[in-house]
Amino acid sequence: MRIAPQRRLVMGKKSTKGTGRIHEPFRVTDGRKLRLSEMSTDDTGRIDDKDVAEDALEDSVKRLAEMQERLYAQDQWGVLLIFQAMDAAGKDGAIKHVMSGVNPQGCQVFSFKAPSAQELDHDFMWRTSRCLPERGRIGIFNRSYYEEVLVVRVHPEFLGGQKLPERLITGDIWKERLEDIATFERYLARQGFAILKFFLHVSRDEQKERFLERLERPEKNWKFSTADVRERGFWEGYMEAYEDAIRRTAAPHAPWYVVPADHKWFARLVVAEAICDTLESLDLRFPTVDAKQKKDLAAAREALLAGS
Repeated sequence: MRIAPQRRLVMGKKSTKGTGRIHEPFRVTDGRKLRLSEMSTDDTGRIDDKDVAEDALEDSVKRLAEMQERLYAQDQWGVLLIFQAMDAAGKDGAIKHVMSGVNPQGCQVFSFKAPSAQELDHDFMWRTSRCLPERGRIGIFNRSYYEEVLVVRVHPEFLGGQKLPERLITGDIWKERLEDIATFERYLARQGFAILKFFLHVSRDEQKERFLERLERPEKNWKFSTADVRERGFWEGYMEAYEDAIRRTAAPHAPWYVVPADHKWFARLVVAEAICDTLESLDLRFPTVDAKQKKDLAAAREALLAGS
């Protein structure tokens, strides 16, 4: 597994200095040796203080807003952010907090649940492909085409509703789908789209605590589904499916971030810094004007000043 070397951050109280590379240890660009069982869900050793992390997140949100404005104005790159996780891992909260400063005109969020009858009449990538962001915008997938190699893999009976010719449903179908996904992401990268994929890695014990909180707090009851408890019975199957997906699709142009998610405040900072780092690497700039355009602008200014 190729990841950036880990380094501990030593910071004083309330200081956010040094948090800018906090995402690096969790970046996976070559997943061949990845073992999720060996990766912590509770790794906050790089920041000893929750307040420090929240201050750093606030700084990251401001940086992200500034770069998103340049992204939109330049209108060359597109950005696709994919969030995958077990239930209650904090996807919604991460999206809400990290993207809180972004201009809504430059950001699109799509959530993908069980496919509709119309979606099942198409290939498994169709419903997500039609939601890809335009150049100049950030597209966010809350779940994605990866569901087709995660939940469908854990529940292969769902394949029966996808209207596939029977001879195509072989023991290689998950490998083939992951090959298709990797090829698709390589294609997008070659077309000028930056792709970041986040797996919010929560422990089974922490998920249980969050489910109990949803049951005990009336304002959170609506977020709980009895199906969530049933899916806990397939935990090991999901971990195997996630591990295989990350192994086969992690690449320098489409990295995975396996983010420790037992502490939401830490996970949100890792996500924010990863996005900021990627946007900064794109060398985003506001468009410049040529000599003729400058002359036209000067004429317009004179006309405005001369008028009432």
